[in-house]
Amino acid sequence: MSQTRRTSETSETYGRLVDLLVDRFEVDRAEVAPDTRFEDLDMDSLFLVELLLVIQSEFKVDIGEDAATPGDTVAAVAALIEGRRPLASPGAGAASAAGDRA
Repeated sequence: MSQTRRTSETSETYGRLVDLLVDRFEVDRAEVAPDTRFEDLDMDSLFLVELLLVIQSEFKVDIGEDAATPGDTVAAVAALIEGRRPLASPGAGAASAAGDRA
């Protein structure tokens, strides 16, 4: 488990998640660390639903609205994102095929 946490803390996913919190949700970057819990940032479960929907869209992963709680850390959510399967894109096959022909 500590290996997963260590990977998440320094991963591209973790960095993108922090950027998302700062840019889209106006969180002070200085307040965010891998072990920061969402409740430490005064974020409740309603905020997390919105965040998880944005994560699903931005990271293109299949993640439920109840996948995280205010007591979860930023690193734990980054690890959660990394462990999720990508969303299937309905037009992905067609776009790929069209790109191959071009």
